Amino acid sequence: MTFSVGIVGLPNAGKSTLFNALTKAGVLVAKYPFSTIDPHKGVASVPDERLEALSEMLKPPRVVPAEIEFFDIAGIVRGASKGEGLGNQFLSHIRGVDAVVEVVRAFEDGSISHSEGSIDPVRDAQIVELELMLADLELVEKWIEKLGKSARLGDKRAKEEVEFLSKVKDLLSRGVPLRGCLSKEELERLSKTYQLLSSKPHLYYLNTSETVDEVLLDRFKVWASSRSSPVVWGCARLEMELSELSTEEAQEFIREMGLEPSVKRLIKSSYELLNLITFFTFNEKELRAWSIRRGTKVPQAAGKIHTDMERGFIKAEVISCELLLDVGDYRLAREKGLIRIEGKDYEVQDGDVIYVIFKA
Repeated sequence: MTFSVGIVGLPNAGKSTLFNALTKAGVLVAKYPFSTIDPHKGVASVPDERLEALSEMLKPPRVVPAEIEFFDIAGIVRGASKGEGLGNQFLSHIRGVDAVVEVVRAFEDGSISHSEGSIDPVRDAQIVELELMLADLELVEKWIEKLGKSARLGDKRAKEEVEFLSKVKDLLSRGVPLRGCLSKEELERLSKTYQLLSSKPHLYYLNTSETVDEVLLDRFKVWASSRSSPVVWGCARLEMELSELSTEEAQEFIREMGLEPSVKRLIKSSYELLNLITFFTFNEKELRAWSIRRGTKVPQAAGKIHTDMERGFIKAEVISCELLLDVGDYRLAREKGLIRIEGKDYEVQDGDVIYVIFKA
């Protein structure tokens, strides 16, 4: 299972540009609205200095980084929840993702139209937020109506669900985004059963010119914090141009310009937003990084590698990446007794290097 992030925003905010920078997919970037209709899917590697260090130490034939799946989704406009623009088609594409990255325009370009006629990131983000909540409200009302009959007939579970959804409806009716005011358990419940849009983890990418307007950025960061959403900022156009260079050319340009690529920060922030950690495995063929939710037990982590490993799990040999790198050799770490044996109740920690022992 690869974790997925949907890229959303108003038309001409730079969604496809950012998508190309993240995934090198080369999708159409145009100066007119709705150049993206059907969602595009691409994969971005998670930058991890530990994987690079392990690769230098172990010298494997193949290195596979952890990955996040990104979807470039058509632009949303005012009234999307009522069918404007691509309407419900757009909204249905968001429901299946694990988290949302919203691209908000903060750059001036007279050749690229703006659906609202001017640059105002807070206003634009409020438009998208409202449309997501209105779509959620409509869906919640339908569920309350559907479950109401069973609740009135004495179905205890249906009654509890109606009470919970009534609480959700009240929040949405008051214009309160769900992600910032419900418990972790309640948000997981909404995610699994109803896939409500405003309950998903949400991150803003403020798409700037090459020179950042610090006043505008600070104002937006204050607003986003009130929505329990982190902010990453950068110039998506510049990032896409960098992604089209060779690795050596891009690194040289970054050094010369003193840049910190926003795409790298965005991928790492998306990883944190999804509450993910990384563990590593290696053998004579490859070194690989794996993404799992924080709190995952080792048999379930083994299931990411192969389902047979979870079914036949016996035990796991574990050493932290940092300790292994300090020792400098896996066999030496074993001789020194630094490799631990962990059972099925062990909770995998970020940076663990794991060898699974299982019965096929």
